[in-house]
Amino acid sequence: MFKVGNKAVYPAHGVVQVKAVESKEICGTKRNFYILQVVDSDVTVMVPTDNAEIVGLRPVITKRQITKIYDILKTKIRNSNHQNGSQSWNKRYREYSDKLKSGDIFEVAVVLRDINHLQRDKDLSFGEKRIMDSARTLLIKEISIAKNLGEDSVTKEIEKLLG
Repeated sequence: MFKVGNKAVYPAHGVVQVKAVESKEICGTKRNFYILQVVDSDVTVMVPTDNAEIVGLRPVITKRQITKIYDILKTKIRNSNHQNGSQSWNKRYREYSDKLKSGDIFEVAVVLRDINHLQRDKDLSFGEKRIMDSARTLLIKEISIAKNLGEDSVTKEIEKLLG
């Protein structure tokens, strides 16, 4: 259960802050909702408190999890093991989109690492560039909050790891 003021992560939107917990009647049924404000955005999301886990609302990562993310980012991929490069761009795009929508921060790290590696070998499609930017932004925002560090510092750390 999140409390007002807590920060959490909502899949594909990134870090959110719980602004309120409100009771609303929908179709004759009264339910409690988290009112979530996406950090650095005007976007507000309502999530039923009893469905929060099902929709993927989760706490911000811990410092221990950051270490695992950094390990993923610095893992080098051998071309022979990297199958995504031979797939069509729209199949890769769907796979990457699904991973971003999952809300799993480790999958987001894999997406960033894989697309970063892919761009060394071939030109990225517009969609792949957008996905890479989204993955980078999601990681930077969450890690900066978890480490209580500025986004510029986290960006430099990530770029260094990606090589």
